Order: sequence, then C-alpha cells, then structure tokens
Amino acid sequence: MSAPNNVSMLTPASPPVPVPDRSVNDRPPRRTRGALSNTTIGRRPRWRTAMAYTGLSVAAFVAVFPFVWAFLTSIKPYTDAFISPPVWSFTPQIAAYEQLWYATEFASFGMNTIVVGVVTVIISLIVGAPAAYALSRFDSRISLWLLVLALVFRSLPRFVVVLPFYSIAQALNIYDTQLMLIIALVAVNQPFTIWLLRNFFAELPRELEEAAQIDGCSRFGAFRRVIMPLAGPGLVTAGIFTFLLAIQEYLIPVVLTQQHATTLSVFIASFGIAEDTALYQLIAAASILLALPIIALAFLAQKFLVTGLTGGAIKG
Repeated sequence: MSAPNNVSMLTPASPPVPVPDRSVNDRPPRRTRGALSNTTIGRRPRWRTAMAYTGLSVAAFVAVFPFVWAFLTSIKPYTDAFISPPVWSFTPQIAAYEQLWYATEFASFGMNTIVVGVVTVIISLIVGAPAAYALSRFDSRISLWLLVLALVFRSLPRFVVVLPFYSIAQALNIYDTQLMLIIALVAVNQPFTIWLLRNFFAELPRELEEAAQIDGCSRFGAFRRVIMPLAGPGLVTAGIFTFLLAIQEYLIPVVLTQQHATTLSVFIASFGIAEDTALYQLIAAASILLALPIIALAFLAQKFLVTGLTGGAIKG
C-alpha cells in the first residue's frame, strides 16, 4: 500500500478563526485634519497661550501709545502739555482744534486731501479692475512680464518718478492743481491695485463667465454682470488701501503742489521745524483729525479687509 501523496490529508484541519463582525458604525472615527487641529489646540499649554496674548498686548500698546499720547497732548491745557513728569489729571479742552479750524487753512487742505483720495480710488479701480481681470485670465509669458514690470515700477524710489511728473506739470501748466496730483497718485499706486485685484480675480472660477457667455453674454458683459459683483470684497479692499496710500503720500504732493492743491500731510509737515511749542498742540490735533477717517474706514470695512486679505472672495 503506497503512502498518500497529499500531505494535507494527514494534517488535521485547523478550526476556522472567527472574524469579528465590525460594522461601519463600530469602526473608530477617522481622524480628520480639522479634528487634529482641534486636538492640538486643546492640548496647547495655557502658559503658551498666556505668553502669546501678552506679546500681542505689548505690541498693540506700543503701536497705539503714540496716537494716545498725541490725543492727550491735543486736549491738555498748554501749561500741562509739555511738563515733566506728565500730568494725567487735567481738564480737557478743544482750544487746539478751534485754533486749527479757524486760524489756519486746515479745512481747505482737508478738502483737497479727501477729493484727491476719492478720485484717485475711483480712477484706480476703473482702470485697474479690467487690467487685473485680463492678467488673471490670459496666462502667458507677456502677462507675467507685465506683472513683474508693474512690481518693479511700484518699488522704484519716489524721487525717480516725481521729477518727470514735475516737468510734465510745468509743461502742461497744471502745476499745483488737483488734476496733476491725481494723475501722479494713480500712476504710482496703479501697480499695487492691479496686483491686489489680480489675485482676487484669479480665485474666481472661470466656469462662471463661461456659463454667462453660453447664455449670450459677451466677454465684457460676463465680466461686468458676473465677475464684478462677486469681486466686491476685493474691490473694497483695493479701494481702501489705495485711499490710504493717496492721503498719506508726502513726497509727491510736496513737489507737485505749492498752495492751492496742498494736502494735509504737507500741511502738517510744515510745522515740523517750528520753535514755538504751542504749535505742537496744533500738530497733534491735525494728526488726530487726519487719522480719524482712517480709523473709521478700518472699523467699517473690517469684514471686507479680513476677507480680502485672506486670499480672495470665492474659492473655485
């Protein structure tokens, strides 16, 4: 009798291993990126959080302290404004603001500043929005070089561009006018506006304008009816920053204006070498009044600024 060739016949069969019936509900929850972040944040030691808030508080205090000091100087009586050590208990007064308003041309220069800033924003957005949209949609080497040239022009020192503007103003007989000041500020700040808006338009999906064109819109109609309403936060952000750059500009107004189109930045700087300490209260009051519109804009447009500075209006 020959031995069996199949060894498996001599080996006793092993009992089946029970497989646990694990349904989908019994499985452990899958860790997602958000859950990991929350867990990590939850494990952060309290001392690190306290140090972070302390550092932020110190930085905020250092940033705000000059503004608070200027405000206190503007409302203190003259006898208490410049004594050492500083006096913290005093009767507030608005004599500096009254003198600034009635004895100087602050109102006229303030109106020049607002007009120049608002018109600069309007022209910058009208010119910059179509240009930024075109640069975001036509991906070519020429578009890249145009963006690089715009960045180089924006980075040039002011002295390089202000002297040609001065010659143009003299040749066209528009020196010391709001028109020349607006032209120069639009030209200088336009690269910044285009760069900022280009990033917003790049975030918008191209399918939106393609669907509008299928429905009968022209290319410009799709841009005006579909893209522009969606780019609202980007337009507001670009407009606010352009306005701030325009009203805080000093070198261009001081070269291109003399009396009629002077802005507040030049007016305030004209007190810089004054030897009369009483004028420093006027400087403080003028600085506070110039900063108030900026602070109001920052609070009113806070939502748009946060949305705009975090990378665009709509995720594609």
